[in-house]
Amino acid sequence: MCVAVPTRIVAIEPGPMPMARLEPGASPASCCLAYVPEAQVGDYVLVQHGFAVELLDPAAAALSLAAFAELGLAPGSAAP
Repeated sequence: MCVAVPTRIVAIEPGPMPMARLEPGASPASCCLAYVPEAQVGDYVLVQHGFAVELLDPAAAALSLAAFAELGLAPGSAAP
């Protein structure tokens, strides 16, 4: 089972296969936007295997990030 952590887009490189640079500390550091071409800078996305697969609204992303942080699984946090 794969778990995707919400990640914020900080830049988009246009082209036939648009790529997004993701917030510092995100893994991966970039992803393809082919599945969510409507994504904009500042949006939160779920990334699976290098592809953004879903857009999240900021409230849903915040709830998810808070849950990961509580478990010590958020990017940059140490496991309990």
